Amino acid sequence: MTPIATPERQHSARTAAVATWLAALPLWAAAHVGGDAHAHDGFAGGFLHPFSGIDHLVAMLAVGCWSALLARPGRLDLWVVPLGFVVVLVLGASLGAGGVALPAVEPMISASLVALGLLVARQVRWPTAAAVALVGAFALFHGQAHGGELAGAAALAGMALGSVLLHATGVAAGLLVRRRNPWWPRVAGAATLLFGASLLVVR
Repeated sequence: MTPIATPERQHSARTAAVATWLAALPLWAAAHVGGDAHAHDGFAGGFLHPFSGIDHLVAMLAVGCWSALLARPGRLDLWVVPLGFVVVLVLGASLGAGGVALPAVEPMISASLVALGLLVARQVRWPTAAAVALVGAFALFHGQAHGGELAGAAALAGMALGSVLLHATGVAAGLLVRRRNPWWPRVAGAATLLFGASLLVVR
């Protein structure tokens, strides 16, 4: 007899699919770093670039997850925060590619993980404008780190698309867990915070 696809089973299947995708992303990033991690010319190289650094990857997932946790049901502000991050990310990368250098880029990237992890773990709800301003400030430094390794508009466009994919994955994860299991965001946020804190110590 074929099992009935109950809403509970469908939810479990979606959760498992997202969990599998999230678990596979660091492996994809590690494989990319082990290969042509410094070949970022063209659209494909730019697209893969956000997956090539675990700190950037985790930050983008956290931005998407936090956006899902703070968004109001049925409103488009679910995507405003991630898109704000991507816009400033491209701006920061363009500045970096043009030779404009910001101070303390790596410590700021690590600090962004600490802050985003705390926001996700505590499920902090900020006004959309304030949330965009915060992630935009972090995105400027993430983009600066990318900018020196990318060449041309095609690579920047690929990086933007790859970043959107990571944000969408974070949003999907956040939507799955909010109102269903409040402990998952706390665990994910705490792990992100600790990871960022460890990078601050190393850097």
